[in-house]
Amino acid sequence: MSSRKQYPPVEISFRLLTRTAALLFLFAIACAPATAPSASQGQAASTGTTQPPRTLVAAIRVEPTTLFSTLGLGGGATLSYTQRLFNAYLVNFDARGDPQPYLVAQPPQLNTDSWRVLPDGRMETTYRLKPNLVWHDETPLTADDFVFGWQVYISPARGAGSSPPFSRIDDVLASDPSTVTIRWKDLYAGAGKLAKEFPPLPRHVLGDAFQTSNADAFAAHPYWSTQFIAAGPFRLDRWEPGAFIEGSAFSHYVLGPPRIARVRLIFRSDPGTALASLLSGEAELSADDSLRFEEGLTLQREWAPRNAGSIVLRADLWRAVFVQFRPELLASPALSDVRVRKALALTIDKDGINQALFEGQGILADVAYIPKTMGYYPTIEPVAVKYPLDASRSAALLTEAGYTRGADGVWASPTAGRLLFPLLTGASGPNERELSILGDGWRRAGFDIQENIMPAAQLQDGQARSVFPGLSTISLPNGEDALATSSTVGISALENRWTGRNRGGWSNPEFDRFAAAFSTTLDKQQRVQAIAQMVRIYSDEVPGISMYFNAVPAAHVAALKGPQTVAPNVDLAWNVHEWELR
Repeated sequence: MSSRKQYPPVEISFRLLTRTAALLFLFAIACAPATAPSASQGQAASTGTTQPPRTLVAAIRVEPTTLFSTLGLGGGATLSYTQRLFNAYLVNFDARGDPQPYLVAQPPQLNTDSWRVLPDGRMETTYRLKPNLVWHDETPLTADDFVFGWQVYISPARGAGSSPPFSRIDDVLASDPSTVTIRWKDLYAGAGKLAKEFPPLPRHVLGDAFQTSNADAFAAHPYWSTQFIAAGPFRLDRWEPGAFIEGSAFSHYVLGPPRIARVRLIFRSDPGTALASLLSGEAELSADDSLRFEEGLTLQREWAPRNAGSIVLRADLWRAVFVQFRPELLASPALSDVRVRKALALTIDKDGINQALFEGQGILADVAYIPKTMGYYPTIEPVAVKYPLDASRSAALLTEAGYTRGADGVWASPTAGRLLFPLLTGASGPNERELSILGDGWRRAGFDIQENIMPAAQLQDGQARSVFPGLSTISLPNGEDALATSSTVGISALENRWTGRNRGGWSNPEFDRFAAAFSTTLDKQQRVQAIAQMVRIYSDEVPGISMYFNAVPAAHVAALKGPQTVAPNVDLAWNVHEWELR
């Protein structure tokens, strides 16, 4: 076993949350209003003087490699808050998860002139941009910037051409500066809610470089980092690598000038350090996974007596152990045997993980990607193969596969050798505790597990997240759209610059057919049936062993007004321009 840094558990003297049905969706724990203003604040108010605008400081888990928000730029680390501060899209999703107009006056509506299904099965959608849109440098933002964006995304510079929605697009046209028309190769149900997967790109900044640079040089253009501009609520002012990112309110923001004048992002990879930043007043907000569940409990204990802040608990990311399917990378070919994968699934102590990480209040995941709160869950749940803790059933599968348990307690076969599997996780206290529980449980069941930790600096490296030699614990967005990305076209590979979410390289033709059917039918019931079949195949083939949905806290001081409970996969900062820091 490789040496690993151990983190002592944080002691919790009380239970903040109760096990209720509401936890299966999400909930907020809110404290009372902040304490009275200080004497200096009161004096300023009485004398009529104006306090300088305050800067909202947010602790985030990792320093981003880019502020851009779309396919083709890393992955593996949550950056939804960070990207939401600086980017703007065709559509925005409100707290309930419903699409709302953003850069467009109105999203396309099916069976209208804005969303036409053609007799040959193709589609055409039209997006009318709002008037007077501008980039952060105040250059007009036009339909041509979406055309240019599409050209970039499908090029080798970004490698997104094989992934939806770009794999389904035949052409993108700008009939005039305010009209974007997308011609689709076939039916695509997501055409009416294009958001962060298809933002515009500034041709006036990147056009020449795109024409003259090779893919690597274009990917290294400073636009993607320190010279970034977009059309979101804040524009980049300063980026000090390794220290912080600062932005200021964009006065021409399409939804109105933000009420907070300035934002700063500080990088806190250790949850304990992020906790200390909030307790000391260095930061007013935790975002992008900088806090974990137990730190949220600790913070609530410290804040509650003085009504100093609130915690919003989000249950959004699906957590699973993924299997490597690329033969050239596999340290043990035994993982290619579905019976071995099922035996592994049957010896995961989910309840033990739940107790260790969430004090028994976590949200276990019986079905890959799909939480129980989805309205169609009762339809798909019966077809899913379940893997409760069952050592006897696991042993029977291994015996059937030709393995026997040796004197050292490890399963082995004359042809495949010992069942020795490397197990990788991303650096963080909770991940490492989860790693220990998985490793200890599997060793007791007769597997030889080698535990390894990926540094936080590599978590945005798509290639590093994809070339693991055995097993890897990964968190991914939940929901049916994410499930469909487990198809062959979603495989992370050099050809798509390691952007796919199918990290292990699993491929199943039957799953691919249902994934295609899911995205090419507009009928709701047919889409649910396609989801059910994807769930059936995925759970039976076990390319990923489903564990739980992350309960991730976002904490903010009482002086910050605006963060609220949101649906899974909705950005916490969806309405950040309305927030106030008092």
